[in-house]
Amino acid sequence: MQIDLNNRDPVYIQVIRYFKEQIATGMFEPGQEIPSRRELANKIKINPNTAQRAYKEMEEQGLIYTERNLPSRITKDEQILGAVREELIVEAVESFVTSIRSINVPVDEVLDLVKEQYTKESKE
Repeated sequence: MQIDLNNRDPVYIQVIRYFKEQIATGMFEPGQEIPSRRELANKIKINPNTAQRAYKEMEEQGLIYTERNLPSRITKDEQILGAVREELIVEAVESFVTSIRSINVPVDEVLDLVKEQYTKESKE
């Protein structure tokens, strides 16, 4: 488990984003057991309270669940899993559109360039 932390965003938010990315890419599967809060804190060298905050937030969002004294697991709820993927896609598109709009590129040109780059990347 490797989380590249930055100085811009709160650490617990970065941990949540990491989990969302792993869920969206299929690296974390529905029902998969995840490290305990203490294990996560030790693995990525963060404060255990930060790990606790991230897990609490992910539980509130329905990304993970914990039953009694068993380890936490990734949700099996297909609707939540689909929403995570969609959320990440929308964030990426919004960021891209904001940056590209500032240089006034016509949308047709942007779409052509995106298609070209996307297919080029997938061939490499």
